Order: sequence, then structure tokens, then C-alpha cells
Amino acid sequence: MKTLIIIPAYNEEGSIAQVIRNIHEHAPQVDVVVVNDGSKDRTEAVARAAGADVITMPFNVGIGGGMQTGYLYAFHNQYDVAVQMDADGQHRAEDLPQLLEQAKSSDLVIGSRYVEQTAYRSSASRRIGMLFFSGLVSMVTGQRFTDTTSGFRAANRKVIALYASYYPADYPEVESIVYLKRRGCQIAEVPAEMRSREAGRSSITPIRSVYYMVKVTLSVLMSATRIRGVKTSG
Repeated sequence: MKTLIIIPAYNEEGSIAQVIRNIHEHAPQVDVVVVNDGSKDRTEAVARAAGADVITMPFNVGIGGGMQTGYLYAFHNQYDVAVQMDADGQHRAEDLPQLLEQAKSSDLVIGSRYVEQTAYRSSASRRIGMLFFSGLVSMVTGQRFTDTTSGFRAANRKVIALYASYYPADYPEVESIVYLKRRGCQIAEVPAEMRSREAGRSSITPIRSVYYMVKVTLSVLMSATRIRGVKTSG
């Protein structure tokens, strides 16, 4: 399968090179594109030097805009599979073969920290949020999910086309699952480890966490209404 790794990055010069090197080590057959989301540091230069293609946004558009740019790139270059990975080193390239194998029979594959027991440990507040969203999406879609906030995902051609057309703007991981289920996509989870961030700092602050909870919950509930409408009309 012609495979692209999409790495959205904002001020990740300290970790991006190692992320790209790990990918080339464990999946040498894939292509890598870094969506440099208006970084103010040397993310672009470091990523190019490490062997990745780089798309540099003229200003910071956020994770949603960055990811949709990556999916547009994958769509126009006719990739069979596009894999989203973080630029901070939390996702392991060693887990790529398992995602790619499952992508042969699923539209979207999510690398889950919780489908099996892993070494990953999060704060109590973050764990509560993860459980809340996994329960909410499971209820809305009728499919059990364990890790709806995971950003480690593999998408096939069908999903690449859908995400190239539309991708949620703010904190999109949860809403993007519901969006696919509305369109009849088959989604699977496979076990994946997650490491601590290698460098930099997270953009999720306590204030943003509150905004995230409210915004995403409302978006999911609105999507749930649309799903019921589609089922009723069918």
C-alpha cells in the first residue's frame, strides 16, 4: 500500500527529527510529510534535514486545519493509507505495522492506549476526560470505543477523501470519529503504547481543557441528532 505519514507540528524542533528517524527505521517504505503549522522555531528546517517533505502554513491554523491539509496532500497524491502521528514523540513507530495491517480491512484504525493494558499512565483529570468521551461516542454511535482522543490513526482511501473534504477545526479527534460513523465507515482499534513527550510542551491548558470538554460534547451531541435522522429516514 502506498502509505503517507502525516505529522502536524507547531514549534517541535526539539523532537521532530527523532520522530522522523524512528519512522524511517521501522517503516522505511512510507513517505512522511510534516505540516508545519506556522512554527516560530526551526521545525521546518529540522524536518527537511531529517528527510521529510514539509508543508508550511503561512500562520497557525490549528490541528484541524493542519490535518485537513495533510489529508488533501494524501488525496491529491493518491495514497492508499494516511497515518496521523504526533510530532512530540509520544506515538511509537514500532506500532505502525499493526495499524497498517488492520487498515487492510478497516476504513479507520485507532491506536488505543486502553483496548489492552499498556504502560501508559495519565493524570486523573485527563483519564476522566478520556473515559467520558469514549463513553459518549460509544453511546452515540452504538460501537464501543476505548480511546477516542488518540491522535494515532490510519485512514484508507475512503476516509482520506472524506477528511480532505471536511475535518473538524478544534480538538477534532473525538468529533472526527462520529463524522465517519455517520458515513458508514468501519472503525477499529488496535493496542498502541504512548510515551512521554520528548520535548516542548502541550498546548492543552486547564482553561483550554474546559473549552475542549464543552465544545466537543456539543459537537458530538449535534452529530448524534444527525445520525438518528439518517437512520429514521433510511
